[in-house]
Amino acid sequence: MRKQTVSLCATYTLALLVALAGSMKATGLRHGFNSNSSRIFNIISFGAVGNGIEDDSQAIVSAWRAACAVPRATLLVPSDFRFLVSPLTLQGPCNSKLVLQIEGTILAALTTRNSLKSNIFQWLNFKWLNSFTIQGSGIVDGQWSQFRTLSLIHQNSTIPPAALRPTVVRFYSSYNILVHDIQIVDSPQCHLKFDSCRWIRVKNVTIFSPEVTPNTDGIHLQNTRDVEIRKSNIGCGDDCISIQTGCSNIHIKNINCNPGHGISIGGLGRGDSLACVSNVVVDSVNVQNALSGVRIKTWQGGIGTVKNITFTNIKVSNVKTPIMIDQFYCDQSSCHNKTDAVSISDITYQGITGTYSYEPIRFACSDSVPCTGLNLMNVHLIPVNWWQYKRKAFCWKSYGAAWGPVEPLSAGCLERSNNRLIKILTKPHNYTC
Repeated sequence: MRKQTVSLCATYTLALLVALAGSMKATGLRHGFNSNSSRIFNIISFGAVGNGIEDDSQAIVSAWRAACAVPRATLLVPSDFRFLVSPLTLQGPCNSKLVLQIEGTILAALTTRNSLKSNIFQWLNFKWLNSFTIQGSGIVDGQWSQFRTLSLIHQNSTIPPAALRPTVVRFYSSYNILVHDIQIVDSPQCHLKFDSCRWIRVKNVTIFSPEVTPNTDGIHLQNTRDVEIRKSNIGCGDDCISIQTGCSNIHIKNINCNPGHGISIGGLGRGDSLACVSNVVVDSVNVQNALSGVRIKTWQGGIGTVKNITFTNIKVSNVKTPIMIDQFYCDQSSCHNKTDAVSISDITYQGITGTYSYEPIRFACSDSVPCTGLNLMNVHLIPVNWWQYKRKAFCWKSYGAAWGPVEPLSAGCLERSNNRLIKILTKPHNYTC
């Protein structure tokens, strides 16, 4: 009997030790103690302090270099710490399937020396990566308020404004990138930018900055193809999602945008440049308290094409202008009139419903390059307050048709397509998109 009791005690003790070891390992991964895994590179182990005061940039760079050399490695930013970071470029190529696991908080550091450089256009700059993931429950904080103060101090200097207000997270020339679950907040400029990238997935992210912050796009795409953005909450002082030239095969679904300027393509063609955007699908988006719902904006003088764009199941609430095409876009005090324009064709709006605070629809298209193939289907837009005057939809040089129930009826201002007439009106161009 005694022998059996000793055996049971030994078994219980062994089970307890195994459970305790597992608990310590999990706690170590979360809080930054050493882990037995040779593929987890904790920035604490490379000298990061995480007190929100001392600069931890060098520790992150050292940990990155070590993790970059190991297949399937994880670079860990542990929870319950605040890591102050100066502008960094973390670049590849790295071994396959590198993961940046953000559980704590990364803070943009502001120092006099760094803030007065002329080329700080991004804070965390990722370059030349393949099969890379950013994930976790942590936060990347751009600390917008301190950059606003610095901009006011140097508003009469020769320092470019972009140098004082960098993008927080930027990817350049990277492929097969996944960003999910993290928060990016209070960026001085764009929150998350992809430039010259391909095969991008963004899901379940939270992006937020105050409505009064200028040029703080949520997600910004340029020269980037094959993108999926879904199930995310974005609020900012500019476009929730901005799609620029060189973008194609973009799929956006299940996004909440509040506040902001909605989902935007452009502005395109600035400085008489060539701009090309095609094959964009925006589906199941809620836009609230915004300047626009879904819009396309181009500068006079530009050339190129915007084509095959679909906006479907868009719900708007208290949005100034829910549907907009503006080929006379100008964000300056004045712009010169020019005859060239980026061509806009085959744009579908289906299931756009909700309330507007100024006008329901605005199609302001070029005299020389009219908009063609515009389709409105099942659109129902009403003013925020019923006692307000129902402002009519505006159409200029816009060709297409309205199908099914459409409210307001003025949306029927679209001109029926006359291909021969449009061909005569349209100025020919020699360019390739």
